[in-house]
Amino acid sequence: MGSTEWGIMREPDTAQVAKSFDAMATHYDRQIGRFERFALGDARRWAVDKARGRVVEIAVGTGLNLPLYGKDVDYVIGVDISKAMLDQARARVSEGVSTSVDLRYGDVQELDIPDECVDTLLSTYAFCTIPDPGRAAVEAFRVLVPGGRFVLAEHGPSTNVFARAVMKVVEPLFVRFGSDHLTRDPIGYLEDAGFLIDEVQRSGRGGVVFRVVASKPDPEWTALGH
Repeated sequence: MGSTEWGIMREPDTAQVAKSFDAMATHYDRQIGRFERFALGDARRWAVDKARGRVVEIAVGTGLNLPLYGKDVDYVIGVDISKAMLDQARARVSEGVSTSVDLRYGDVQELDIPDECVDTLLSTYAFCTIPDPGRAAVEAFRVLVPGGRFVLAEHGPSTNVFARAVMKVVEPLFVRFGSDHLTRDPIGYLEDAGFLIDEVQRSGRGGVVFRVVASKPDPEWTALGH
């Protein structure tokens, strides 16, 4: 927890995050849609286009990404802690998507998925709300095959000094009412979990978007001198 001009920022636990997203489920698509048009841009499409093979999408939410997956994806397991958000995702799947989808209620900090069975772990605007993103990164590392990729699109601290300062001031309100950390930088969590950072781009208004591709090291590939 950190001190701010609004006082002490209290971190929501998993139950509080679920309650928050249950409450916003019916209007989430409109809300995030406006935010993407105004500030975030097309990072969602960028991330999904990089998915390959067996995919786990953490914090799948209302399933906004599900219609975007292409022919290079075998299937998608979508995990979310909010039952109301999953209801919206199931409705979207029933309307028709081209990819095989398995939607599961669960905690991305403790995935009910075997070790090393996933080719791509995908996260779009999820790390900002996870109570312990370090645990989520470790779980992602565990379920990925050696050489597998974590593709992440996330908002974070602006590259503009003034905008970043404003974000820090208002952040406690966003955390309290939406479990949304505005200035959380995802890179360190991935590195600490053991990932190699292959690509980082900054985009969006004020550079608030991180576009990240990270990989799980492959010991056999390394042994061959690559």
